[in-house]
Amino acid sequence: MKVALEGKVAVVTGGAQGIGRAIVDALVDNGAQVAIV
Repeated sequence: MKVALEGKVAVVTGGAQGIGRAIVDALVDNGAQVAIV
């Protein structure tokens, strides 16, 4: 699924591994800037 997220910022908790990491990867692939907490 492609969603235009250019210019958007997301904060993901638990993004270092597992499902959180997959979410981070998907957000970045769609153009978002991501802060991993």
